Amino acid sequence: MPLTDAQCRAARPAEKVQKLSDARGLFLQVTPGGSKLWRMNYRYEGKQRTAAFGSYPDVSLATARLRAAELKDKLATGTDPALKEGQAALPAQTFKDAAREWYRAREAQWVSGYAARIWARLDADVFPKIGAKDVAAVTPAEVLALLREVENRNALEMAKRLRQTMSAIFRFSVANGWASSDPAAPLAGAMKSAPRQKHRAALREDQLHDFFAALATYSGDRATALGLKVIAHTFVRTSELRLATWDEIDGDTWRIPAGKMKMRKEHVVPLSPQVQAMFSELQDLSRGTPFVLPGQSDRKPVSENTLIYGLYRMGYHSRASVHGFRSTASTILNESGLWRADAIERQLAHVPANEVRSAYNAALYLEERRQMMNWYSDLMNRHEETKPKSQPVKQMNPDTDLTDLLGG
Repeated sequence: MPLTDAQCRAARPAEKVQKLSDARGLFLQVTPGGSKLWRMNYRYEGKQRTAAFGSYPDVSLATARLRAAELKDKLATGTDPALKEGQAALPAQTFKDAAREWYRAREAQWVSGYAARIWARLDADVFPKIGAKDVAAVTPAEVLALLREVENRNALEMAKRLRQTMSAIFRFSVANGWASSDPAAPLAGAMKSAPRQKHRAALREDQLHDFFAALATYSGDRATALGLKVIAHTFVRTSELRLATWDEIDGDTWRIPAGKMKMRKEHVVPLSPQVQAMFSELQDLSRGTPFVLPGQSDRKPVSENTLIYGLYRMGYHSRASVHGFRSTASTILNESGLWRADAIERQLAHVPANEVRSAYNAALYLEERRQMMNWYSDLMNRHEETKPKSQPVKQMNPDTDLTDLLGG
């Protein structure tokens, strides 16, 4: 039976996408997120396609029926209903072909590792399901079904990112005339929520003396101890120090290239006199290699686990993480009341979500940040020199195998 306006008004979201059928192939799609979308399936040149007529109640039942009738009229004359007036027909694109074109258009702005993960995710979870299907004919129900399979592996964050990637591909397809809508967009509200993430362990300010005392007696590699001390003073991310090269450092300034930053924006780190002294010693230890922390081969930097292993050997397994020094610094700097929040956030390399300028000013608040970093290093020194407030942290035997602690 044809739909009534009362049925459209009364429709309520459920766990799965609902399809309320009208006449002429027209139906109202009710998403788990509460959207009510007018859709119509039709075939053109032997291919299944889906037309979108807007959302209810912005588009009334009567208007949706009128648009469905207009679509039928176009089909009767041999015209593709998806084309605008005067627009030339474009060849149909499979979802995989559309994804490949989208990937090529954006690959240059991604680092190779990230680009590889994006494609691998699509290749494993999406292409086997809808890769060969016309991108214009993919339905929200099909997208949700493959996302549910990913969620059922307990990969909730991956499912969320996969939906975002697919949505970007569909929007790219709409812009190129290969599709008329993004069937992944209304599914955001249907995704399962991931459990709250456990924050990485971070030291409180009153625990810093014990940390520096343990660091002073560290029995491992001297460069690793200095690396941890640089992290404590500058609170950069592990990868930013691990991949650092000497050409990035010029006197009292460290310029980290955009390609090494999480947000793909150049980052300036003012270096206090104390940190400059640490880098000077590290340069003496670097054996003439381009890396601040060279690995055993000199052609590569130290491994990803070197610094965290250093913390574990100091007795800080589960008590502190390398990344946690960022949280420690943020808490201390914000609670001091001496520095503007914007300056602190910039020094943490947090780019605001509403940042719309194409050229991000890496030197923003630089003079204030320079004073702030000098103040912070002085504070670290005071904690290093104060008397202990507790028993020293027991360090591990240097021969201890640490792979078990990392789940290896």
